[in-house]
Amino acid sequence: MTDPERRACLPALKAERKQARESRFWEPRRLQAAPALHLAGAGCHTGAAAAAAWLAASDLRWTPAPVEMLLRMLEQRDTGWTAEVARRLAERPASADVPYPLMAGLVSRSGCEVPVTDAYVGSWIRHLSLGEDVTGTLLDRLRREPHLSTLVGGLFTLADVSDVRWVLSRTGPGSWQAALPVLVQEGSLDREFVLDACVARLLRGGGPTDHRIFLPWLTALEPTREEVRARTADWTALARDAVSPVASHAQAVLAGLAADSELTVQQVVEVSEGLLFRTEKKLVRAQLALLGKVLVRDPGAAAELLPVVAQAFGHEDTQVQERALRLVERHVKALGPVPEPTAGAAAGTPVTDRPSDEVWQELHRAAEQLTPSLRPRAAALLGVPVDEAVSFEVYEEMLPPAPEPVRLDPAPETPEELAEEIGALLAAEGDVSTFERALDGLMRHAHRDPEALRTALEPVIGTRWWASQQGQQSDGERLPEVHVGTTRRGFLTPSVGLDLMLAALRGQVRANRLHDAVVRGAEGQECAHSGPARVFDTRLRAIAYRLRTRPLPFLLSTPTWSTGLLEPADLVARLVEYRRLKADVCVIDLGQALLRVRRDDQVAADEAARLALTLGTREGKRVARWLTSGPVGLPGVRRRLKGSRVLLEMEGLPQIDEDMPQQFRSLGMPLSVHTDRWRCHHWDRSAHAHWLAALPERREVMAARMLHDLADLAVDDERGAEILPLLAEGAGEAGEAVHLCLAYGLAARHAEDRLSAVDALLVLAARGQLDAVRLGSALGELMVRGAVKAQRLAESARTAAATGAGLTMWEVLRHALPAPLAELSGAEPAVAAVAARSLGDLLAVAAECAERAGVLGEVPHLAETAARTGSSRMVTQARRLRDTLALEVAA
Repeated sequence: MTDPERRACLPALKAERKQARESRFWEPRRLQAAPALHLAGAGCHTGAAAAAAWLAASDLRWTPAPVEMLLRMLEQRDTGWTAEVARRLAERPASADVPYPLMAGLVSRSGCEVPVTDAYVGSWIRHLSLGEDVTGTLLDRLRREPHLSTLVGGLFTLADVSDVRWVLSRTGPGSWQAALPVLVQEGSLDREFVLDACVARLLRGGGPTDHRIFLPWLTALEPTREEVRARTADWTALARDAVSPVASHAQAVLAGLAADSELTVQQVVEVSEGLLFRTEKKLVRAQLALLGKVLVRDPGAAAELLPVVAQAFGHEDTQVQERALRLVERHVKALGPVPEPTAGAAAGTPVTDRPSDEVWQELHRAAEQLTPSLRPRAAALLGVPVDEAVSFEVYEEMLPPAPEPVRLDPAPETPEELAEEIGALLAAEGDVSTFERALDGLMRHAHRDPEALRTALEPVIGTRWWASQQGQQSDGERLPEVHVGTTRRGFLTPSVGLDLMLAALRGQVRANRLHDAVVRGAEGQECAHSGPARVFDTRLRAIAYRLRTRPLPFLLSTPTWSTGLLEPADLVARLVEYRRLKADVCVIDLGQALLRVRRDDQVAADEAARLALTLGTREGKRVARWLTSGPVGLPGVRRRLKGSRVLLEMEGLPQIDEDMPQQFRSLGMPLSVHTDRWRCHHWDRSAHAHWLAALPERREVMAARMLHDLADLAVDDERGAEILPLLAEGAGEAGEAVHLCLAYGLAARHAEDRLSAVDALLVLAARGQLDAVRLGSALGELMVRGAVKAQRLAESARTAAATGAGLTMWEVLRHALPAPLAELSGAEPAVAAVAARSLGDLLAVAAECAERAGVLGEVPHLAETAARTGSSRMVTQARRLRDTLALEVAA
């Protein structure tokens, strides 16, 4: 065919492709036609760009034409055209998954240079490792590769190795790790080229585990001393800036050069200035040891090296600080006598008429970074008055501002705006405020103009999986039973609740089934979550039922504030509007409104109650009775032990039994720790924030019901601390349940959960609701029981202190440390050894907080721990904390 004849076929081929795209990929028509369509389109496109786009199209990738057929189809084309197609295919993203045999075949037929792109090189690696048509071992295939040097060079410049990491990092016979050094040894690859490529890739960095591919290759090549010495600058850069395993290797290489006096003092200074600022204590200690050896061998280098050593005075680890101070003490004599202050100079300010004076000044400035317990030693060493050395700045707690509740915006004014918000909620579940506005908007627009609402929602409904579910019901299509709660596991999540409402609006759920679901509620094994879950579920089903039958003018239970609280004046104003419209009240909606209405302001509650009574309606009287029933109280609690956990049992809430709908009464039932959690079906955490907003003035009740879940964060390494900041921002008393939840969150296994717990702690502290004694005592007890790991708690405490809450964290740790320290003194040697390893970090954070805040006093059992023999981290930090608490602060 000529080019015009080929182009004439394209419209029909594109139309066929469009029809195929609209069908499901498993349909026979698409499966049978796709390979021929792929082949014909590749042959009929006369432009290189269009041909490449057709060949790599994602909709044709599932059933492509065989590669050999494609190559035969294109072999008569001009070599320049073929080379351009190959280049364009190679430049597509790696996710296009263009077959390597196709690209390599086009390169071979055109005779063009190999395109060293990520897509081409990655496909080459996968093809050699996993290709079905390859023969022999990986080493044999690499030996047969005509472009070996070029492609191996491309391997080292891959922007992202994540797609091939698992292939390249494998070890053993037949692996890339074994093959590459053999190719270098045989001469198939240039040794200098591969060495430089390895070093360059490690210098460049990349993903956190990329070094597992390239560092073993570098070590397997075993660079000679000349090759090592020629790359001294590269080793220095790697030691200063590379990831820890690479930096450790580079440091060892440089230490070998230094041991043979093949590094100048300036080169030692250059590498040390970067290494001593790293957080890895092992690297810093090793570099200090190297500096000590150099100083012993060359005392004349003290003027250059001691200021570098003093940079470690600012390291976060006090043991590193002490090592650096000992090193300065050992070699400071090489600088000569301590300068005497000149007349009129401030005490401790060296004179500047000798060459070493600048070095003394640097040491003096660096000593200011030492912890207070080490500063007196530095003062004696440097000739600085002790009072000046240990003076503190006045500490000021810098807590972040407490978040304020936000008043909810009105519901979306038009059905189109509402549809946009619901689409966003279904794509990514939003917060309570957005969800509540959407519910209120659905009810308002369904009451005003249900047809306009359905029309606006149709594009959103069309994206839902259930929209195309067919069923021959007398009143329309239906959803699976789980969505209307007729099964024992019919608990709803926010997104499924929205699906239910959309289906109700569309008529895909029968009204009698929705009514049944509201009356019966979700059934299932009782657990700590059953009460709040049933409130949430029943309300959503009741709203869906009213949307399906008789929409309300608006919802009474929409909260006023983002926390879920409803102002009493707003509730009464809504009841007034209901009476004006002669609308009937939904019992479930009113019940949720009563649970949310704010009663902590008795004056506002009494005024609203008075207005409610003037309505003369049954609902008005009920609201008035609820508002005047007295201040919000909390049920009694009892501490219970369950394994290593400390949990709470809670008495019932009698007012909920008396004044609430039947479906809500499980919320007022007593809470027991012996409820069978193994049959709990509430695994989805997306409803937790909505549960909290269902009873916003009693966060202690909700905290007690979620306590076992939050204990799992620390004990069983589970996830799910997102509720903690919401608990901290909520209303009501923050009692024992909230503080226990926070304690477990601070010791969570996952860093993200610990950050959520720190956020919650800071919010409570900023609001003046944090009980440091209660939280610290709970943490101490949980550490002794093994539910809380001291090292995780130390990380959380350090994060909180770094935000400006040093004094707050000290108060918490001051009450958390006595219990594990007392346990340590009477423990068996093996148990004591484990506890000692974990307590060192916690004592270090406590000492940092005490030093920063300048506090004095005593911690029970600290003196006994500090008096232990040895120099373990626990003992060292215990001594540091003891000395800090006993230190008299200069005015």
